[in-house]
Amino acid sequence: MSPLLTRQPPAFVAQAPLLDARDVAVEINGKRILHGADLTVRPGELVAVVGPNGAGKSTLARAVSGLQRTAGGSVLWSGVPVEQLRGRQLAQLRAFVPQRASVPDGITVREAVRIGRSPHVKPLGRLVRADHDAIERAMERAGVEQFAERRLTTLSGGELQRVQIAVGLAQEAPVLMADEPTSHLDLGATATLAKLLRGLTRDGIAVILVVHDLSLAAAVADTVVVIAHGRSVASGAPEAVLGRERLADVWHVDAALERREDGHTALHVAWLGRTDADADESFHPDA
Repeated sequence: MSPLLTRQPPAFVAQAPLLDARDVAVEINGKRILHGADLTVRPGELVAVVGPNGAGKSTLARAVSGLQRTAGGSVLWSGVPVEQLRGRQLAQLRAFVPQRASVPDGITVREAVRIGRSPHVKPLGRLVRADHDAIERAMERAGVEQFAERRLTTLSGGELQRVQIAVGLAQEAPVLMADEPTSHLDLGATATLAKLLRGLTRDGIAVILVVHDLSLAAAVADTVVVIAHGRSVASGAPEAVLGRERLADVWHVDAALERREDGHTALHVAWLGRTDADADESFHPDA
């Protein structure tokens, strides 16, 4: 019998992290983009991946998702190396929401979310009741059911982004990874999406959020991973890794992150800079 027909299903490890990526390296067109990046996520955890432009955040997201070939390191999904997982198996473990999703003409919201269910449908098979129920749950959870019959091309940026989240949720994967989902959204739409993503963790879904906005990362994340020059340079609670010294070292800015008792967060930035004398008197890096 052909080895392809006798291939055994992956031996997932029950107590392993949903994702455990270590020392990941990526080369694109002969250029090393990632030199050694780590990323771990467990059920019900929201991990924000932050860093300057060009640091390698999106490359790391695509690499651990199995969408970008790695040049070194290891990526384990529930204890199984990513290279041992076929496309359908991987799609049932993680849903990837890209930074710039295509918006085809003539497709309605419901039809788009239905596509997200495809990993659970056998080739040439038809959707069954469980699939239709999953699609409805995904639209309801993402708050898009009220415009389910509208075409994608008629939606606002915030509405479209929530549809993309719904597409991911229809996969019913334990991990949802969103690459810069708020990059083109206004404040209101950003807050709505942040509340949605944070709410998913209460249902046990793990969320990996690649984001530029440090205030947003600090407000919603359990863990923040800082990527700089293709490496992970810090990982931990937001207040622990986004201290004044690291903000200066990684982003080259005089800034301080504040979280108030009422839950509000703010990033205080010396936008116009300071004199050396002012900096000596007022810049006190975190311990």
